[in-house]
Amino acid sequence: RPELGATFDGSTHGPAPIAPDEPRAAPGIAPDWLAEQLAASGIDESGMRALVARAPLDIRINRLRSDPALVREAFPGAEPLAFAPDALRLPPDSRAEQHPLFHQGAFEVQDAGSQLVALASGAAPGMAVVDLCAGGGGKTLALAAMMDNRGTLLACDVDRTRLSRLMPRAQRAGVTIVETRLLNPGGEVEALADWAGRADVVLVDAPCSGTGTWRRNPEARWRLSPARLARLTETQSRLLDIAAGLVRPGGAVVHIVCSLLDAEGRDQADAFLARHPGWRAAETGLGVGDRHGGGVRLTPGNPSTDGFFVAKLESPC
Repeated sequence: RPELGATFDGSTHGPAPIAPDEPRAAPGIAPDWLAEQLAASGIDESGMRALVARAPLDIRINRLRSDPALVREAFPGAEPLAFAPDALRLPPDSRAEQHPLFHQGAFEVQDAGSQLVALASGAAPGMAVVDLCAGGGGKTLALAAMMDNRGTLLACDVDRTRLSRLMPRAQRAGVTIVETRLLNPGGEVEALADWAGRADVVLVDAPCSGTGTWRRNPEARWRLSPARLARLTETQSRLLDIAAGLVRPGGAVVHIVCSLLDAEGRDQADAFLARHPGWRAAETGLGVGDRHGGGVRLTPGNPSTDGFFVAKLESPC
């Protein structure tokens, strides 16, 4: 945007003027080391460019509160997404969270990719499900809808502030089966001892680099470093091992990262299976995205969502 150069005028609120001989940074999608990692993970140049295009605005229709037809009628310019049954893509700049139906809990603002990876869990009514890294609860609410608000759903996180946002959202969405539990980092196993070997599904939406969400958080490209990536992958491995201890025989751990780096996705799932003999990578049942190792990768190109990797890892019976 060359017109921004005019704001460099040395005024009280403006940067110093740009000198004729001032060095220019070479243009690029991301720092060289990170672009190399993406390329090594199978993301080509056009795929990288797509990661910094404008993101769409998707909502998830909440069947616990509303008839899908009613929500679709409220947004006549919206596009139903065939690959995500409750997803609706709104026109750009729609003010979804100001709509009366939002305040009635009829829908949640949620990228279709995020909806899909929750569907990969196979959560169903009557199940016992753990969302190990629930954050503010977007996927927790999607799981509750899949379960038709029947069963047991435990939402955990180590961030008190983020977790505190979940219950007000659950109340608006008509979700009553959720229990929240604040965990201390390093003390998760003890805090979840009552769930050992009990869960049908454990969702691990692990902390990650967020390379798949650059369309929404473009500054994240410049905040990531090799050292931080190494810390994230270590945390992901630890959380997956914790999750394995919570699953009943024949149950599943669902590994999710909003990243396109193999170090956090495919390689992480492969390493888990190597550490846990008898476990296997099961089908996600999504029907979209690209098969990638033992899981599925979603990208802005296929099927036009944020970038995710998801693998469903089943324990032996």
